[in-house]
Amino acid sequence: MASSAIQLISAVALIDSDGRVLLAERPEGKIFAGYWEFPGGKIETGETPEAALVRELDEELGVDTKDSCLAPLGFVSHPYDTHHMVLLLYVCRKWSGRPQPKEGGQLKWVAPARLRDFEMPPANKELISVIQDLL
Repeated sequence: MASSAIQLISAVALIDSDGRVLLAERPEGKIFAGYWEFPGGKIETGETPEAALVRELDEELGVDTKDSCLAPLGFVSHPYDTHHMVLLLYVCRKWSGRPQPKEGGQLKWVAPARLRDFEMPPANKELISVIQDLL
């Protein structure tokens, strides 16, 4: 079996005061463009998963949060054709700023029961049950 690179990704279920979860549409030009995902991104060398999320939330959505506002919820280990992804999912209920799609695509606040109505990359889809169990 050929080895493939392991890609570490931090993602977050931002949960608003109504118990809805924020989904972000993947922008044109990226793999799975037009699919919906939990916001986040790659963990850079030397970066903690929490620091990566704080950075990504600022870059992608223009919101500020702190490591202490991120609670680990679960993870998924998923093979893709070109790499193996380990996606770490956190929950965040406290941030400042109003989420805006700074990299293109749309944002939607979604009731947990409706998360399966959205086309998602496989690794994100595998985490829906964990979020629904929490909420």
